Amino acid sequence: MTAAICILTYGISADLCNEYIKIFERIVIESLKRFCDAIIVVYAELYQRSPNVDDIACLLQEGEERGFPGMLGSIDYMHWEWKNCPTAWHGTHTGVSHEPTLIFKIVALKDLWIWRAFFGMTGSHNGLNALDHSPVVKSMINGTMPPVNYVVNGHRRTMGFYLYDDIYPKWATLIQIISLPTTVKEKLFTNKQEDVRKDVERVFGVL
Repeated sequence: MTAAICILTYGISADLCNEYIKIFERIVIESLKRFCDAIIVVYAELYQRSPNVDDIACLLQEGEERGFPGMLGSIDYMHWEWKNCPTAWHGTHTGVSHEPTLIFKIVALKDLWIWRAFFGMTGSHNGLNALDHSPVVKSMINGTMPPVNYVVNGHRRTMGFYLYDDIYPKWATLIQIISLPTTVKEKLFTNKQEDVRKDVERVFGVL
């Protein structure tokens, strides 16, 4: 347990655990795998899943309370630096940054619930490529998301939406920021959207 938690918390190597805890490297690696397997068995059913009908209702209620009826969360991605990327793979994993990365895309909420995560695309891809391969988009296209029902200005809607920045295409399910707001209404919307989108930025910061 101590070895597994040390590795996960501090990112140290199995060799360092060997020097600190006085157990063999093979035992450290095996302990880490068994610890992760146990966590998955205990928590996967609760956390590694898409929202059910009750979750959708809670998401819609939270969105409406924050001024965005129909919102299912904020979506964004980041490039996660791959420190130990094999040298032969540097070219395919290096994009805008000078270090090899993996793309991590999430949908997150105010309480840090990451209800959709997509990790592992090579860092040479951009946000549009990541969006095309995202399970979120596939669930929209295939209609596998639980039903969404809400009312805006007297009109009933059956498709939820996500807040995001301005690099993605203009889809009905993606509400982007207004890059140059001019009117009072546009400025108010932009401020509100930026405030809510801090949820996903905060999650990245915690991770």
